[in-house]
Amino acid sequence: MPTDLELVEQLNDGKKKAFETIYDRYADSLYGYVYNRIKIKPVSEEIVQDIFLSLWSKHQTLEITTSLEAYLYGACKYKILTYVRSDLVRKRYAADFMVYVAGKHDNSVEEFMNLADIRTTIEKSIGDLPDKCQMAFRLSRMDHLPIPDIAEKMNISTRTVENYLSQALRHLRITLGEFMAIVVWMDLWRH
Repeated sequence: MPTDLELVEQLNDGKKKAFETIYDRYADSLYGYVYNRIKIKPVSEEIVQDIFLSLWSKHQTLEITTSLEAYLYGACKYKILTYVRSDLVRKRYAADFMVYVAGKHDNSVEEFMNLADIRTTIEKSIGDLPDKCQMAFRLSRMDHLPIPDIAEKMNISTRTVENYLSQALRHLRITLGEFMAIVVWMDLWRH
C-alpha cells in the first residue's frame, strides 16, 4: 500500500493508477465532510468531483507542502466557503423565479411566451449533451430516480452516473449561465 507521499510523486509522473488510488482512498470521506456542512447531495458530489478533476488537471505541476489529506480537505473548505458565499445570491434568484412562476406577476401572453422560450432553451441545452449523459440527467432530474437506480437501469457504476450528472451541470452552467443551471438542477422550470 503506497503512502500518500509516494502517490503524489506517482501522480506528478502522470500515473493514472496513483490518481485512482487517491480517489478511492479519499472520495467518500471528502464527500461526507462536504455533505455534513452543506446538506445538498448534488452540490456535495459536484464539489468532490471538481476537487479531483482539479487534482488531475494539475498533476504535473502539483506541489503539496502539507500532507495530501490536509491538501484535499483544504480544497474542500475553500470550495465550501465559495459555495456558501454565493448561496444567498442563488436563493434570492431562485425566490424571484418562484414568484415569477407562481404567477405573482401579470400573467400576460408575453410572460407565458418568455417562460416557453426558457423551457425551449433548457431542452436544447440538455439535448446537446452526449446520449448517456443526457439519459442519466433526465432520469435524475425528470424521473427523480436516485443514483443507484439510475446506475442499475443504465447498467453502469454509480460513480459513472455521478460523473454524468456533474458533466451535465457543468454543461448547463456554460450554456445557460449559473442562475438557469440552478433552476434546472432544482427542477423549478417544470412546474
